[in-house]
Amino acid sequence: MPTRLLLVIFTLTGSLLMMTGPVRAEQNTAFHLAANSELENTERNVRDKDNATLTPEDQKETKKDIKITAKIRQALVRDKSLSVDAQNVKIITRNGVVTLRGPVANEAESKTLQKIAKKMRGVVLVDNQLENKAP
Repeated sequence: MPTRLLLVIFTLTGSLLMMTGPVRAEQNTAFHLAANSELENTERNVRDKDNATLTPEDQKETKKDIKITAKIRQALVRDKSLSVDAQNVKIITRNGVVTLRGPVANEAESKTLQKIAKKMRGVVLVDNQLENKAP
């Protein structure tokens, strides 16, 4: 390679490295801000790793259980009176037993989700583990 081309490549590479420094600093700052916000759920994630609490990975792969979960999810998404949190709760179905987990706006929403799940065909029991944001 000619010396001039090498010099141009070296200069461009150095410029790129210098420009990414501020970007990395901004990303680190954004990460630390997020870590201190309401979105931080490390404690909840640690709790879920203890295998005592069901997570979506525990969903049974039977057609019946998958169908129950899908029908409940469809009903929640269609219900525009529910908060976004309520529409996105975790639904885990194992042998007809439905576990509902995650945050909801209040006790009324929690009861609504439980009623929706109970009325689905094939549901044997609903384990309501929903967390109310409002007291």
